[in-house]
Amino acid sequence: MIRAGDFKTGLTLLVDGDPWVVLDFQHVKPGKGAAILRTKMKNLKTGATQERNFNASVEFESANIEKRAVNFSYMADNTYYFMDMETFETFELSEEQIGFNKYFMTDGLGVSLMMFEGNVLTVSLPANVNLVITDTTPAIKGAPGSQTKDAMTETGLSIRVPQFIEQGETVAVSTEDGKYAGRA
Repeated sequence: MIRAGDFKTGLTLLVDGDPWVVLDFQHVKPGKGAAILRTKMKNLKTGATQERNFNASVEFESANIEKRAVNFSYMADNTYYFMDMETFETFELSEEQIGFNKYFMTDGLGVSLMMFEGNVLTVSLPANVNLVITDTTPAIKGAPGSQTKDAMTETGLSIRVPQFIEQGETVAVSTEDGKYAGRA
């Protein structure tokens, strides 16, 4: 059992029978009464995020989320296919289950599938992925180094990159916020 007062970011637990992950939390001690915990949580089955308040002494059951290392194989008819490279078992996820992560899926990308009670919930990506810039404007001569420009990646993600990045270059992109993270 996990007490609400012991929450950590990334903790998975069962709330009303569904697996949730704690995205953010804050201990609040009002002038009167017991301390409460303000949390931002994501339902791993539906993908919905919610802000909820809990009494610090409330206890929850831990959600046993299994992570399975797989590689992204391909996408067809709005379905994403993954393969376990040890057992050659394949897994399918719908575009709704993938969500914003679709912009980071490149052939052979190593990811983890989050599974609960044998069902695939979602995909967990590395912190950064390398993507090729397929379209961007040429650098403006004399522009300050801190100035950015629009660029399109091979997966269709539109990002802001520094002026010196050219079409065809590979860049690192943060999977958390979809922003340029450096040259690859």
